[in-house]
Amino acid sequence: MTEPDEFDQFYKDVRTRLLLLTYCLTGDLPASRAAVRDAFVVAWHHWRKVSRVEDPEAWVRGHACRHAVRRHTAKLWHREKGLDPEIKATLDALGRLSMTQRRVLLVTELTTSSLAAMAREVGLPRPEAERELQTATATFALHREIGTTAVRGALEAVRAHVETNRWPRPTILRRAGATRRRTHTVIGVAATAAALVIAGTLLTDADGVRPTLAGERIEAGDPSGAPAPEVVEVPEDSLLAADSLNRLVSVPDATGWTVASTDDNSEGNGKVMTCQQSRYVSPRNRPDAALVRIFDPQTSDQNSALTSSMKPKPKIATTVVQTAESSRTERAAGRGYATAVAWFAGCHEDRAQLLATYDLPGVGDEAQLFELHTWSAPEKTVIAAVARTGSFTTTTVSTTRAADGPRPAAIAKVLARGVDQLCELPEGGTCSTSAKPQKASPVPVAQAPGMLAEIDLPPAAGVNKPWVGTEPRKALVNAAATHCDNTDFSAAPMSNNLTRTFLVPEAKLAAEFGLTESVGTLPPKRAKAFVAGVREALERCPKKQLGTQVTRLRDVRRGNADLTVWRVNTEVTDDKTLSFLMGVVRDGTAVAQVGFVPVKGVTITPDAFQALTQRALDRLAEMPAPR
Repeated sequence: MTEPDEFDQFYKDVRTRLLLLTYCLTGDLPASRAAVRDAFVVAWHHWRKVSRVEDPEAWVRGHACRHAVRRHTAKLWHREKGLDPEIKATLDALGRLSMTQRRVLLVTELTTSSLAAMAREVGLPRPEAERELQTATATFALHREIGTTAVRGALEAVRAHVETNRWPRPTILRRAGATRRRTHTVIGVAATAAALVIAGTLLTDADGVRPTLAGERIEAGDPSGAPAPEVVEVPEDSLLAADSLNRLVSVPDATGWTVASTDDNSEGNGKVMTCQQSRYVSPRNRPDAALVRIFDPQTSDQNSALTSSMKPKPKIATTVVQTAESSRTERAAGRGYATAVAWFAGCHEDRAQLLATYDLPGVGDEAQLFELHTWSAPEKTVIAAVARTGSFTTTTVSTTRAADGPRPAAIAKVLARGVDQLCELPEGGTCSTSAKPQKASPVPVAQAPGMLAEIDLPPAAGVNKPWVGTEPRKALVNAAATHCDNTDFSAAPMSNNLTRTFLVPEAKLAAEFGLTESVGTLPPKRAKAFVAGVREALERCPKKQLGTQVTRLRDVRRGNADLTVWRVNTEVTDDKTLSFLMGVVRDGTAVAQVGFVPVKGVTITPDAFQALTQRALDRLAEMPAPR
């Protein structure tokens, strides 16, 4: 076949597959059509090279995905009315995933790429790509309300919506590609000639002797010959102004906000936010450019030229920090975004508790928000929002010592405004179309991602020291069980069975104090029967064991999820009663039991324990399938 015939056939074979994938990636059909068209124009421009690569479709797919993400500015399905309910449900479920998770899932399910090739295409190490794929598959199946084996079918069903697309003729694309090639050639020749003239002028010495390349050291560069990405600057005017906060965030006793400082964060230890672990989020802690802006509330006294000496100055304990960092590539920015997310999802501050995690669909290329509370004095409420747009990563963090600080919805709007200013820069990506936080499952942070971590635990009343968890180990003994159920996580066919205990070692409490979680996986029917067996054992317990009182505090049974919490009181002697809080949860094939034994003066409230049991259920989505 001639080159044009070969290209034309490739175009006809591949175009619908690319449109399906980019549409599922963005939910924006016009942007996807334009992106696929442009990708084929670029492909004809480089056809001699593209036709010889191992997988030409993957080469074009990479360009199409980048163009689609850059072009699309609407949230999923935002521009289309009257979508088929099944297709809309699929797009809604895809919208629950981060951009990286979405692409990992789509490349795996809608192409023939191997796992290794998929990992290379999305720019992740294979183990990380496989973890993202597992999370994406489970999250999509959960929100689409289908089994994981039905994921590919749900995605393929969207094909019917894109197959009717009218495509430009191949000759049109080839003409556009040829024009692009000629234009690039002319520009390249002109630039080279200009560079040679300038270099010759600068390097000729007074005697007319010109330098040669003989013996000169050659710097290693990109083996492909492609120029290195240029440094991306972060102008100060691309950061938020005080006026933006004045419109979006109000604080009691304050009249507005003022910019306290703006700098590149190169001085001191660089830690300007609660939970921050290093000076910058960029890989190797070296961004191309970075700025930090700190906002303080402004009081009426600060606005007045005359301040009464008799009137105390209001103490407002809220600050807002915005950071913006640039990277030379979107891949590097994605790693920086993941670093920032990890700071807040697994905050290392003493006695920090993650209260809630939110997705922010419609804010940049990817965004999440975290609500935390640190219980060490002085107590602080922290609302941290992280986003990436193109090559830029930005965070907005509110820290409040008072009771009334900004709420998650307000900080989400501030983050979206910050993204809108960065996305307009040359290396910016998707702008914001919405800023409504949506409750989401917590980001995996523990050594065993399906288990609770210290960040999940509420404070134990009576002590002011941090929780410390033991290493997860095989659940041969289950300390989370009560004497009523004696639940066993070690018997077949239980698999992936682990247990860990959380203590407060610095408080030197009685040996019986502690909180334990045991997890495992079973076939679907066995998992459901496992939870039912625990319920039955607790219901029978008061009749079988005199002096034991069992109170059911919460019972939720919804679809593939179960959650039940009890308080068990047992009279040991006439003047001594042992109290125990226990919860059992199930998410599909994964089950967990959480048990807490208090001691005198040191306990967790029943409401806090119920919330912790719910968190255990939320984390079960990360458990692997039963073996």
